[in-house]
Amino acid sequence: MAFEILDQGMIARQPSTGPDAVAACSRCVVTGDGGLVCSFAVQEALGQNDFKQVIVRSEDGGGTWTKPAYLWPNLHDDFAHIGSISQAPDGTCFITGIHIPIDEPGESFWREETQGIKQNAMFWASSADQGLTWTDPTPIVLPAPGSAEAPGALTVTRDGTWICCYSPYNTFDPAVEVDRNRVVYLRSTDQGASWTHGTMLRFDDAGSTAAEAWVVELADGRLLGACWHIAPHGKPDYPNAYALSHDGGLTWTPTRSTGTLGQSISLTALADGRALMVYNQRQHGDPGIRLAVARPTDEDFGVEADELVWKAEVRTQSDTSGDHDEWQDYSFGEPAVTVLPGGALLVVFWLIQPDVRGIGYVRVR
Repeated sequence: MAFEILDQGMIARQPSTGPDAVAACSRCVVTGDGGLVCSFAVQEALGQNDFKQVIVRSEDGGGTWTKPAYLWPNLHDDFAHIGSISQAPDGTCFITGIHIPIDEPGESFWREETQGIKQNAMFWASSADQGLTWTDPTPIVLPAPGSAEAPGALTVTRDGTWICCYSPYNTFDPAVEVDRNRVVYLRSTDQGASWTHGTMLRFDDAGSTAAEAWVVELADGRLLGACWHIAPHGKPDYPNAYALSHDGGLTWTPTRSTGTLGQSISLTALADGRALMVYNQRQHGDPGIRLAVARPTDEDFGVEADELVWKAEVRTQSDTSGDHDEWQDYSFGEPAVTVLPGGALLVVFWLIQPDVRGIGYVRVR
């Protein structure tokens, strides 16, 4: 095996009912003093429009964690916030994601009739003190029709460029035409004051769509973008997709297959030039979280290892297929991986398993 499992456990345990019964979108960063900060969002039920962003901290390498601390509680009645933490080269922490207006308590952010997300916008917030205090969320207006699905974190490159991405989704309005056959990048060279945009990934199958898109800067300065490539209903699954940029995100190579059949993904750059991609597997083989190591080129993703690092007891809550259309029955998801001091890897993810729910982790080497 390429990976040795060192230990696994829970970062946060959620109750079976209540406003924080479901946790999602967990991501971690290592602070300048070696501590860990993990962001995630809590909600009452999958699909409910009541995301509340929280932060937990560990000062012992992930052995113990603080209780969740809510961010922006003054906004909880008006907006749902769900985002991902990241860290700039200068140590500044960011949370980037989506915020959705709340019109009625208990409403859903999803509409089956349009397969759409309630009209939203993206946001960013920052912390200059290793995640202890945060600015209020600053909106990012979407540059094209549709809503954003954006669990990927903001990347601040070594030259100071900000770049993030999102997958366009339908809204509640069937009259809004959305170009869903792509992943959109957002790029800022003035610290978020203004943004340019373009297409990071584009698919040959015009009926296919994207989700769970990420972008990171590799050790050599190239940008790597990847996503869950979703086939039209009834077609065989597509492998995850990727592309590279050699000019800071202005242009991208043609979209290619990673060769990995999976769902939600996230990316982390390694110091030796390779990349880590951690992803869900609900439909092919053992259900759980897989971790891949790749050395991507313009023509090939260059997978060097790809192994199951956490096995789920159940692939879905009610034994459904695990297709994208049945996402409200998922029992785990949205994995992310962080390189720890000393070289171990911390994989975090949300889970709703028969005996436990919350944010889980597995530490590997």
